[in-house]
Amino acid sequence: MAKQPDDCQTMIEVREGVDAIDRELVRLLVIRQGYMHAAARIKPNRDAVYDAERIEDVVAKVLGEAKDKGLSADIAEPVWRKLIERCIAHEFDVYDETRPANDQKSA
Repeated sequence: MAKQPDDCQTMIEVREGVDAIDRELVRLLVIRQGYMHAAARIKPNRDAVYDAERIEDVVAKVLGEAKDKGLSADIAEPVWRKLIERCIAHEFDVYDETRPANDQKSA
């Protein structure tokens, strides 16, 4: 088990901690990606994939949580905006791959 950041005395310990966190982040991102697959399956049309209002809602919630937990907004906001951007692109791909061509037209 990796040491907590304040307990690290060497760069090896720091790197072990970072690697452990990265593995956990990948595990969580796989679950998040699953929700993108569900959204692509559930949304009624391709126009519903991109939702600017929802993007801002997600970012606002993340920034609130980041502030509460001590994560820099300078890290949180750009990371989540990029994550959302890539998740939307993935959702478009899944939507297109799983729907007949006539369902891909905007409503």
